[in-house]
Amino acid sequence: MEITRRGFMKGGALALVGTSAIPGFLTRSVMAEMTTAAANKKKLVVLFQRGAADGLNIVVPYREQNYYAMRPTIAIKPNEVIDLDGFFGLHPAMAAFKPLYDQGHLAIIPAAGSPDTTRSHFDAQDYMESGTPGVKSTPDGWLNRALQAELLRGKPSAFRAVALGAEIPRTLEGKVPAIALDNVLDFSVGGRGLQTSPMSNAFQSMYDQSSDAVLHGTGQETFEAVKMLKATDPAHYQPAAGVVYPKTQFGNSLKQVAQLMKANLGVEAAFSDIGGWDTHQNQGDANGQLANRLTDFSEGIAAFWKDMGDEAENVTLVTMSEFGRTARQNGTGGTDHGHANVMFVLGGQVKGGKIYGKWPGLDNDLLNEGRDLTVTTDFRRVLGEAAYKTLGAKNLELVFPGSQVAPREFLNFI
Repeated sequence: MEITRRGFMKGGALALVGTSAIPGFLTRSVMAEMTTAAANKKKLVVLFQRGAADGLNIVVPYREQNYYAMRPTIAIKPNEVIDLDGFFGLHPAMAAFKPLYDQGHLAIIPAAGSPDTTRSHFDAQDYMESGTPGVKSTPDGWLNRALQAELLRGKPSAFRAVALGAEIPRTLEGKVPAIALDNVLDFSVGGRGLQTSPMSNAFQSMYDQSSDAVLHGTGQETFEAVKMLKATDPAHYQPAAGVVYPKTQFGNSLKQVAQLMKANLGVEAAFSDIGGWDTHQNQGDANGQLANRLTDFSEGIAAFWKDMGDEAENVTLVTMSEFGRTARQNGTGGTDHGHANVMFVLGGQVKGGKIYGKWPGLDNDLLNEGRDLTVTTDFRRVLGEAAYKTLGAKNLELVFPGSQVAPREFLNFI
């Protein structure tokens, strides 16, 4: 495999490219110098549901009569929803979320989304990941800027920003170096029958022979991260007792996030995503295509939460999707591109067990463009509060330029 400098660079960040699982017993050496958030052990996890999840069937407004009129075959029946507050209920495939809600760790924000009304997956994802709806020229991602806005104290960890995947996502592109991890087994060393991988050897050779200031400056942090991972046993991580992650790509990604965070390597921000939400056909109701996605989604997150144990007290996890689906089902048993959606916030400091934001209603004359749930909570208010209170990103104008997001606009779910 040919490894080039360009293969490790994307959007100003360095990516380690592999293909399956992060190693297990990561070195537990605590960094001598950390950033403020890392020193305070605060961690922010951002999960993107790619494809536009159907928020109306995820958190069901089962007391809205028009909900059933508009969805005659795909609506979740009142006796099937998992009741939350007498008006909203969870899709039955999300049973794993109910204990988190009841314990006060999970906050729910329906009717959340972007003020931009595009129905293009590409544009909407770009706007949400850049944090600048309607502006295509933004060079970096909101989460990278949130790390830039944080007050630094000392030298940051090479693991400060981590993405689970083959490349740095738009969300983490920017000045702060980020590492993309997909298969760190490719960077394993000899021992227990393992051999140094060609990819690892190529990376080390490229580093040794290069005079590139980037590779020997910021890149050195990434290379040190590789060496730290190589010094560990990559195959024997054991989640906490009783924790079973879904045997899916998403479940594996969250297990890897937990591994990294529990290893005390200075992770402050982690990103992962889960696809399969574009349910134009045969969406299903309490069972079917959407239900299968929701089972993976909710059980993966619940397993991550339990796996983190006492350390979950310092974690904030936020979910997002580029837009919701139409309020009315279409002619093929699915839903089309809509507007408002639902966001979840899970955390040790979260004031959960509550629905936040303003519900706009589903009467025909209240729908966006006569077809979608209306956005009443700008997604940047949710992300801004999470970044401000978890990472200590006080300069919200830097994080979300022009948004006027400020503490006075917070929903106060933390």
